[in-house]
Amino acid sequence: MDTIKAILSIDLGTSGPKVALFTVDGEAVDYDFSPTKYTLLPGGGSEQDPEEWWSAIKTASAKLFSRNSSLKNKVEAISVTSQWSGTVAVDKTGKHLMNAINWMDSRGATQVDRITNGAIKIEGYGISKLATWLQLTGGIPSHSGKDPIAHILFIKENFPEIYNKTYKFLEPKDYLNLRLTGNFVSSYDTMILHWLTDNRDINNIHYSNKLLSMAGINRDKLPDMVDASDIIGTLSGKAAEELGLSGKIKVISGTPDVNSAAIGSGAISGKHAHIYIGTSSWMASYVPFKKTDLFHNMGSFPSALKGKYLIINEQETAGECINYLRDNIFFHDDILNTKAPDNYYELINDLAGESLPGSNNLIFTPWLYGERSPIDDRYIRAGFYNLSLEHTRKDIIRAVFEGVAFNNRWLLKYLEKIAGNQFEYINFIGGGAESNLWSQILADVLQREIRQIDSPILANARGAAMLALIGLGYITAEDIPGKIKVKAYYRPNTKNRNIYDRLFNEYLTIYKNNKNMYKRLNNGR
Repeated sequence: MDTIKAILSIDLGTSGPKVALFTVDGEAVDYDFSPTKYTLLPGGGSEQDPEEWWSAIKTASAKLFSRNSSLKNKVEAISVTSQWSGTVAVDKTGKHLMNAINWMDSRGATQVDRITNGAIKIEGYGISKLATWLQLTGGIPSHSGKDPIAHILFIKENFPEIYNKTYKFLEPKDYLNLRLTGNFVSSYDTMILHWLTDNRDINNIHYSNKLLSMAGINRDKLPDMVDASDIIGTLSGKAAEELGLSGKIKVISGTPDVNSAAIGSGAISGKHAHIYIGTSSWMASYVPFKKTDLFHNMGSFPSALKGKYLIINEQETAGECINYLRDNIFFHDDILNTKAPDNYYELINDLAGESLPGSNNLIFTPWLYGERSPIDDRYIRAGFYNLSLEHTRKDIIRAVFEGVAFNNRWLLKYLEKIAGNQFEYINFIGGGAESNLWSQILADVLQREIRQIDSPILANARGAAMLALIGLGYITAEDIPGKIKVKAYYRPNTKNRNIYDRLFNEYLTIYKNNKNMYKRLNNGR
């Protein structure tokens, strides 16, 4: 193992950043975490303070290097990955002009509807505009209003003074790179969710003047683009001083969480996929072509690995459903003044494991803040169905695990259709993959082998480190699978197939029968 040099990865999630050290052989050394908050606002708003991100990164870095002081002067590069589909408005000095709008914010839905409207519609989109967007990008701005293009248009219409003062609108990853280097840049794979790039030639991705005109967004307010593995500069003097590191450290462009997770999962072949369960969830697979499934809000887009497309989708709340139980039902300071124990996740896994598969016919829908894939519906909400006096807390917890798995099964059908094959196995990463129970539930519900990746909560940080190693010339993309370790293999239990098939069909029926009710209840919220 080469310990002379190291890679520092920064993984900014919704709940806070993980800062991790890796060797140039791709081995994880250590990591630390510092929490951040987000604020929900009326009308579907969701914001975070970028200064809190930076402060948390400094805190996590300091704790990490306090335990690994010998590596402090051996860091060769920093690589950032982060939550995707967020927007930070900054001026020419790099100062943020308002809170960051994060990926859950749907306040720009009205603006998106306006720029994608037309007399003749398909799936709510004007047919001529739909054709143009699909041809150039492979997708179109989501009706949910949660894409960065919607954030920017929302700011333009509701905060024109901020729009006019904005020098660049940056994704969270690119804002952190700005703090690290002083450079206003992004990567091709990062900018695709703005729906303003021509993605037809994977080797020549560029902003489309036609799409910029259709959207009404000024090109000058968007960053220039580079490859995800490119070196974008060295650590600035100010950042070096704040982090206590050398100013000679290289900074890699990096990539958003979906792309870094795909790399860190090791599922590089088109015959395999990965599932990530953290605050949100997704299922992704690499393919050699551009393809779109408009009806289920997913498609293949340029990835962080040169020459490869990645099928991208997003499920809004997954692990957050477990946190919701903790913070709003099991432990709250409003009456009992209770605090969740440090081993909360271990306890709920044990409790859920005591309930039978199928949770005694209790079904949970995990749509706490709308959904993107496999249905683009900002109005739907979560719920427990068939709840009775006979159900216990154990059933309720297991139903949440199973509800997230049902949503993944719903997605799997359309993902494999785009990929053109049934996956041989699916690698499982993210905080959810720490759960042996959830791993087996996914295997049983999806009827696919699930491979639980070792140190799954470091998958994003590992992927960012791998990109740095590619950019520095230590490895190639083909070397990645051999550097990923599998902790355990989970195969479907045939005894549970019938009950999960039956409950999954009811799960789909719940959405079909209630989607109009959700719209009536949540329209305008």
